[in-house]
Amino acid sequence: MASAPAQQSTLSVEQARVVLSEVIQAFSVPENAARMEEARESACNDMGKMLQLVLPVATQIQQEVIKAYGFNSEGEGVLKFARLVKVYETQDPEIAAMSVKLKSLLLPPLSTPPIGSGIPSS
Repeated sequence: MASAPAQQSTLSVEQARVVLSEVIQAFSVPENAARMEEARESACNDMGKMLQLVLPVATQIQQEVIKAYGFNSEGEGVLKFARLVKVYETQDPEIAAMSVKLKSLLLPPLSTPPIGSGIPSS
């Protein structure tokens, strides 16, 4: 079902579900999971380092999947796919759920400090 790379990528809701599912599965491939874990460990939960180290790895993993569906194999293709998913999130609960799952794979869990646990003033 691969389209010509030069062709503008538009997917139906059903096709978007399939591609999104494949992208999520790609993150559980042992090699990709190891790459993501290594990048996360190197980033040490620092958001700036996450953007420098984790985001590029995550983008590469997504690119490997979506290029078979006619999306540009550069970062631009991932952005176009993300925008398409965003549009379909409001129309399809399954896509919305998969999008949340994908985001959880990309972003570190946010830990909020307990109230009143700031730096004591002295």
